[in-house]
Amino acid sequence: MSRTASIAIDLADEAATRRLGGQLAVRARPGDVIALTGTLGTGKSTLARAFIRALTSADEEVPSPTFTLVQQYDSEAGLIWHFDLYRLEKPDDVLELDIEEAFADGICLIEWPDRLGPHLPRRRLDVTLEAGDAEGSRRAGLSATGPWADRIGDLAS
Repeated sequence: MSRTASIAIDLADEAATRRLGGQLAVRARPGDVIALTGTLGTGKSTLARAFIRALTSADEEVPSPTFTLVQQYDSEAGLIWHFDLYRLEKPDDVLELDIEEAFADGICLIEWPDRLGPHLPRRRLDVTLEAGDAEGSRRAGLSATGPWADRIGDLAS
């Protein structure tokens, strides 16, 4: 049975969301899947950009893959695959994006992971972002199954 862990983190502002992205990036390994969930405007793309820039360079251009569905970035940690599946019509369409290769060897950030249906791996880190109580704040819920369960414990402190 895979180990699981869950934590909640209050993010006071956009800078805190970016810090969380960087903290997750340094813990990422090839084969990892990070599923980013939240309504429009809750910080999924902000977190993904910070994650990618933490592993590439601070000035890396990170466009939203809303129309291309996927962008790739080379990093010393491994190839990063950034998926935005908002426009995916049906789960099997993701197979045309080489997602199986991404899952095997890459570090995957997936916005709108619910669009994957049965293709979403069980062993992953789920990051759910929602509006916080204060103006501009967010709350992040992290739920990990598999290797990520051992890597997120110190993020809550």
